[in-house]
Amino acid sequence: MGDTSTQPATGVRLKQLRQSKELSIRELARRCGVSHVSISLIERGRHSPSVSSLKAVLEALDTTMSAFFSDPLPDASPVVFRADELVELANGVSLSYRQVGRNLGGSAMMILHERYAPGADTGEPPYQHAAEEGGVVVAGRLELTVDGEVSILEAGDAYYFDSRRPHRMRNPFDELCVVVSAVTPPTF
Repeated sequence: MGDTSTQPATGVRLKQLRQSKELSIRELARRCGVSHVSISLIERGRHSPSVSSLKAVLEALDTTMSAFFSDPLPDASPVVFRADELVELANGVSLSYRQVGRNLGGSAMMILHERYAPGADTGEPPYQHAAEEGGVVVAGRLELTVDGEVSILEAGDAYYFDSRRPHRMRNPFDELCVVVSAVTPPTF
């Protein structure tokens, strides 16, 4: 079981969204391929889902991770976002996806500041979404798998691919990896 510091908020949001769609836990599980026990544990704040599992659940609920974790945009959208204003989309401990901006509904692009602690992994199976994404490794090293092809990227290296291709990112190394990435449209 992973970090539990963000689980209650995730679980409460997930339960509210599922109930608003008038779905039982079992029906949601059937639609997304994640066990009903796992969904129940997530909703009760007792389990931290992998990125790929949470993405599958949210897709079955017709939403993205960005929309799920974001508050509505204020009337006047800010231009500058301070580090403490970025929206955390992952557990924030072993894996951190900090989004620039809040609710990206209607936006053409999503920008992320990503952190992969040693051992961090986006999970199996590899995930897919209808977008394009690219990024630059700022520090450390990242193992990127796209369509089963594994590449090791070092600081300064970059990637760009069609996100409909199955992909996974992990840090099997001893040092922290930092990536700045963009996804368009923001379907992650």
